[in-house]
Amino acid sequence: MRDAFEPSGSLTVATAPGCRPRLLRAAPGIESAAEYREQGGYRALASTTDLLAEVERGGLLGRGGAGFPLAIKLRTVREANLRGRDTVVVANGEEGEPSSIKDKWLLRHRPHLILDGLRLAAAVVGARRAFVYVSDPEAAERIEAAIAEAGAFDDLVVRVVTVSPAYVAGEETAAVQAVNGGPALPKDKPPRPFEQGVDGVPTVVSNVETLSNLPFIQRYGGDAFRAEGTASSPGTFLATLTVAGRAPALYELPHGVALTDLLSWEGISPDDVRGALMGGYFAGMLDREVLGATLDHAALRALGSGLGCGAISLITSECPVAVAAAVMSYFDRENAGQCGSCFNGTAAMAAALNALRDGVAGTEDLARLERWSVVLRGRGACGTLDGATNTAATLLARFPIEVTEHLDNRCPTCRSGAYTADRPFAVEAVAHA
Repeated sequence: MRDAFEPSGSLTVATAPGCRPRLLRAAPGIESAAEYREQGGYRALASTTDLLAEVERGGLLGRGGAGFPLAIKLRTVREANLRGRDTVVVANGEEGEPSSIKDKWLLRHRPHLILDGLRLAAAVVGARRAFVYVSDPEAAERIEAAIAEAGAFDDLVVRVVTVSPAYVAGEETAAVQAVNGGPALPKDKPPRPFEQGVDGVPTVVSNVETLSNLPFIQRYGGDAFRAEGTASSPGTFLATLTVAGRAPALYELPHGVALTDLLSWEGISPDDVRGALMGGYFAGMLDREVLGATLDHAALRALGSGLGCGAISLITSECPVAVAAAVMSYFDRENAGQCGSCFNGTAAMAAALNALRDGVAGTEDLARLERWSVVLRGRGACGTLDGATNTAATLLARFPIEVTEHLDNRCPTCRSGAYTADRPFAVEAVAHA
């Protein structure tokens, strides 16, 4: 049985059996500064050099989507500081994936854990300014209150920057632009934020869950961090599970747990699963082969997918073609409108997939969709267009039977009402779908 902390009609928060939580918290409500300190938080940092070495030893990978090693970001910006440059750290809590709730949960319930991680990252890179970047008003309120409650962080000044929610707003260059007072829109790279970020200085932009692992590493060390997880995906991570018609669930899991184990804890039969959107919308779709997967970066890369932000949306009663059409329409609406290839490409692919869903597409439409899924890859300033091409490519590769049924307008699922959603498997709506 899972260890459930916060069961409710809207969200269940739980850990894998036997997994001691590092990020989630069994006590209800918002963790106060006093409670956090009683549990060992805000510990004095003896050596930034030693902490960086432990982060490297622990192999902490980013939890925002790309899985980039945090130690590389920290070391690069730290070296710039040692050469006399000012530096900045940004805790990125702008959770753009509608099917993910992990960052909002941490911001709303464990703001001091995030601030502690931010404090430690700033110390390692010599930053005297840090920002918490969010789009959720409740999260912003909790972080603002936690900053006031915690008191001074030595010579570190922490500010909260709040923007309107958008899929592209969480991209690291969009975060930098917003902190600089501009629009929360991605910019071409290079330069990357670690080279030239906030106010033009080297900047660490890191997801709030990623930073929330630093207090554990400070207290217990890199080897203890590796005690859970796999060799290439160390530690635990937060996974958001959404299934239409059920309350969503937020789990803390060791990397490497089998997806079928997660299904069993939720009482979901593998027989009911047609596939999944893995890691949010970006990585595209998997068919029933996902049932043999373990939840770690290497295993999911081997399937042509990715763990991403840890969001797992199970396709059960929905038609995969209709799900792909809904995701593509979301990309079409949410693209930044800055790159012609993305603006026009997502619109064209959305039109083709909607026509396929409705049984009015022909083989020429399918051929164009397949071509676009290849030639448009890598042509946008951010990952939106790549996410769109992933959606098209994985649908065509993984669900050829369903695609053929739609070409012949004989999909038995869609005949009884096609799946449509503005934000497919969005956490706040999925239980009522």
